[in-house]
Amino acid sequence: MNLKLSRPLGIAVISAALCLQPMVAQAGIISTQEVAGKNQADADRAKVQAFLERADVKQRLLALGVKSVFAEQRVASLSDEEIHALAGKIDSVPAGGNLSNNDLIVILLIAILVTLIIAL
Repeated sequence: MNLKLSRPLGIAVISAALCLQPMVAQAGIISTQEVAGKNQADADRAKVQAFLERADVKQRLLALGVKSVFAEQRVASLSDEEIHALAGKIDSVPAGGNLSNNDLIVILLIAILVTLIIAL
């Protein structure tokens, strides 16, 4: 009787021991460029979003027939590289926010062009 009870008990103990082994974790090295690239992409997205929230930009978008909500959705769907290029265009305008109509038109056309390319 002792043998009948010890065999299933032993199988149960061995099965439980095999199932309860700790998980194996792996660690890797993350380069500084990967971390900085993510932070830069977030900063660029914030810069473009802030640009789209400006009153003069919203007025110009409406004048061109683009709703600001639609433009914000399209900008949200841009890749990190496209956002970086668009943020670079925003940085190239004169300091102090003195945008000429030509500068504003160029920036808006680039933004619309990028969104249309992505939509297709």
